[in-house]
Amino acid sequence: MQLVVARVGRAHGIKGEVTVEVRTDEPELRLAPGAVLTTDPASAGPLTIATGRVHSGRLLLRFEGVTERNGAEALRNTLLIADVDPEELPEEEDEYYDHQLMDLDVVTADGTEVGRITEISHLPSQDLFIVERPDGSEVMIPFVSEIVTEIDLEEQRAIIDPPPGLIDDRAEIASSREEGDA
Repeated sequence: MQLVVARVGRAHGIKGEVTVEVRTDEPELRLAPGAVLTTDPASAGPLTIATGRVHSGRLLLRFEGVTERNGAEALRNTLLIADVDPEELPEEEDEYYDHQLMDLDVVTADGTEVGRITEISHLPSQDLFIVERPDGSEVMIPFVSEIVTEIDLEEQRAIIDPPPGLIDDRAEIASSREEGDA
């Protein structure tokens, strides 16, 4: 199974380093020196990480064969993709890889169907589930324990306890506001 683990940002300095937008919870494993990553676009890779370091809160990588700024800048916006064994599990009990969560059915504690996880967005403050509802619309659900109360991989579902307004239908909200105005 292949997972996008980072996106290359701009060149840093003159020796071929690049900034990267990390898209994995395990950068120390997936983006370590010696890791060989496929790329999107494929013409940019495969790339082997030569060095990695943190500078001013950003991860900087240098790839084998990329020794100057122009080569680094040519990689900008390239997605870095790692091969991951689908049976591999995170070390912590309450941690999940994105591929384990994709396509899970999302239901409320009382069994009401909300939709299906189609994407996971990793933001600096928290992760978000992008959930496609049965009507085709999307809702974003913060992946925090107060809202996502259980992940049941055997049953292929995520159980949520959403606060008011998080998943309520916009039409229902609008009509309740109109009733209040009457």
